[in-house]
Amino acid sequence: MTTDARPSTRALVTLTPRAAEHVKTLFARKGVPQAFLRVAVAGGGCSGMSYKLDVATESAPSDRVIPCEGGVQVLVDAKSSLYVAGIEIDYDDDLMNAGFKFRNPNAKSSCGCGESFST
Repeated sequence: MTTDARPSTRALVTLTPRAAEHVKTLFARKGVPQAFLRVAVAGGGCSGMSYKLDVATESAPSDRVIPCEGGVQVLVDAKSSLYVAGIEIDYDDDLMNAGFKFRNPNAKSSCGCGESFST
């Protein structure tokens, strides 16, 4: 496990307060209050790349551990960090569009649902 200690003008991943609270609620429901939020990117989706969020109870040696809002710790693997550097993750609880929202400065375009992008 490595902790990102390099100075940067922007964080690798940022969670909004709403996203952090929702993540902590998910951890509590799963009975793992000290878990990590894994943020990854995989090929696929409408625009070529899609975001993957998962609950992890331990980190891999190659993961970057990013401390975020509300004490939530985010894990990002080396490959995904190339695509998500500077991303802000928000959570919207709107009845029609509830879910995580991604603001990725690396995305050249994204699909209508906001869950996939291209670079």
